Amino acid sequence: MRWALVKVCLAVTVMVVVAFAVPLGMVVQEMASDRAISNAERQAATMGPTLSITTDPVQLRKAVESTQMGAAGRMAVHVPAIGGTGPVDIGDGWAGAHVVAEVRGLGRATTAHVGGGDSVVLQPTALGSGDIAVIEILVPENEVSNGVTTAWLVLAGVGLALIIGSVAVADRLGARLVRPAERLADAAHQLGEGRLGARVPEEGPKELRSAAVAFNSMADQVVELLANERELAADLSHRLRTPLTVLRLNAASLGDGPAAEHTRAAVEQLEREVDTIIRTAREQRPVSQGFAGAAGGAGAGCDASEVIRDRMDFWSALAEDEGREVRLAGVDRVVRIPVARPELAAALDAMLGNVFRHTPEATPFAVDVHDAGDAVIVLVSDAGPGIADPDAALRRGNDGGRDGSTGLGLDIVRRVAESTGGDVRLGRSVLGGTEVRVWIALDDRARGGDRGAGGRRTRRKRRGD
Repeated sequence: MRWALVKVCLAVTVMVVVAFAVPLGMVVQEMASDRAISNAERQAATMGPTLSITTDPVQLRKAVESTQMGAAGRMAVHVPAIGGTGPVDIGDGWAGAHVVAEVRGLGRATTAHVGGGDSVVLQPTALGSGDIAVIEILVPENEVSNGVTTAWLVLAGVGLALIIGSVAVADRLGARLVRPAERLADAAHQLGEGRLGARVPEEGPKELRSAAVAFNSMADQVVELLANERELAADLSHRLRTPLTVLRLNAASLGDGPAAEHTRAAVEQLEREVDTIIRTAREQRPVSQGFAGAAGGAGAGCDASEVIRDRMDFWSALAEDEGREVRLAGVDRVVRIPVARPELAAALDAMLGNVFRHTPEATPFAVDVHDAGDAVIVLVSDAGPGIADPDAALRRGNDGGRDGSTGLGLDIVRRVAESTGGDVRLGRSVLGGTEVRVWIALDDRARGGDRGAGGRRTRRKRRGD
């Protein structure tokens, strides 16, 4: 495309230069010839007064020699025979007697070409006797073409400069058009090879800028779709942890025997496979990718009290088997929150699963719901040994420090809260163990109406916490 544009511009410029330079050069040549002929006619006219006064050969010779053309040997005067005197010829003639006779008969100036490219201007002049004398002025070829060669060289130089300039401009313009297209193609190849960070600078002509914007938007959508897919895989895998926990606890109560050992081994193997799936998905998921769809969009939401009662019905049977005392508070009234029911259920299962996994049997725990007006606070507390490093527990992914844990459980909880503009805090509960406090914002101000540079909601600072 670049070279095609250069060739087109070169052809057009050459045609324009030829179309204008050649006629202009011919006009300059014609003007130089007319200038030389006009100058010769003026020189011939200077002899008119002398011929009107006298035809004496001596006087005429002196008059001819006093002129510029006569002194240069380029003037001749032909006077016809008058009365009893014969014809007078001053200077050498160039055109010949028959041409002089024709000019005398025509009575007007004539230009004749002689050998070597020279020209002769023949100017008829009336004498006092009524006869016609003819004055010859020799115009050399170099005078006719004086300045023409220079003019042609100037025109050629200007034309060449125009051609070079047009080619340079076309090359720069072609590069400006081609480079964005090349970058776009290169980025497309990189994206096809799996380098998801490939983006295109939004530069160049309007059309290519629009293509770059569309490509970058498409790449962002691809990254987001892949991240959501990996997140979904991780979340679905993690949700399997709840029934696996139940299976593991039930398998532990089977006692001894080959069947019980096989069951426990199968449960452990299944847990390892689920952990592997979660770790693989989390390692491939971009850390900066936000949680999509936690709030479920405008108008989506659920009754937190109803969801908590439903999940506690599931966990209460296991709690009864392990001798755990359970306390519920604040779930006797409707508490609407902007979180989809499946997401809140997954977050509750993650928190309650951690209680059963990381605290001894017979350890009591409690679930409380508080409506703070602009936010809903869900507290899950236990009387276990607590968490030594709360910040590490909230860190995304698994640092490999805890067997059987991927670190995704609290991450699910945190993303559910942050999707509304809230957050999650870990601390010491009134029961003496761990307290997980989930702050779910309700109003638009608390939900982070202001967005950061990346378009994600800014986290709301909790009051009184």
